[in-house]
Amino acid sequence: VQLQAFGGGLVQAGGSLRLSCAPSGRPFSRNGVGWFRQAPGKEREFVAVERWSGGTTYYADSVKGRFTISSDNAKTTVYLQMNRLKPEDTAVYYCAVLNPRTRLSEITSDYRYKYWGQGTQVTVSS
Repeated sequence: VQLQAFGGGLVQAGGSLRLSCAPSGRPFSRNGVGWFRQAPGKEREFVAVERWSGGTTYYADSVKGRFTISSDNAKTTVYLQMNRLKPEDTAVYYCAVLNPRTRLSEITSDYRYKYWGQGTQVTVSS
C-alpha cells in the first residue's frame, strides 16, 4: 500500500487549500490516517490525525482552529482542509496510516505511522 497525497499548490497568506490522501492498492486500514509536514531544513512534524476507533481527531497547536482533518464515509479518502494559511505553513505535506495499538502519548510520533507516500508541496506566499 502506498498513499498518495495531492491538492497542494501556491496560495497567498490567508487563503485556503484542501489536501486529499488516498491509498493505492487497497482501502485504508481501520486505525486512522495522519498528516505530517516537512519544511526545508526542518524535521518532519505532526499536523493532524483522525483516529477512526472512537472518531477522534488531534491537531498540532500550530494548526488548531485553522486546519480540519476529515474522511469520507467509506474511509477511502482523507482530507486536510487548511484555512487562514500562513507562510510558516509552507512545507511538503505527507499522509500516512496510523499503526494499530498506538498510545495517545505516541500519536504525534512519525514512527507510529506507515505507508508513507510522496507528499504534496504547499507554498504560502506573504
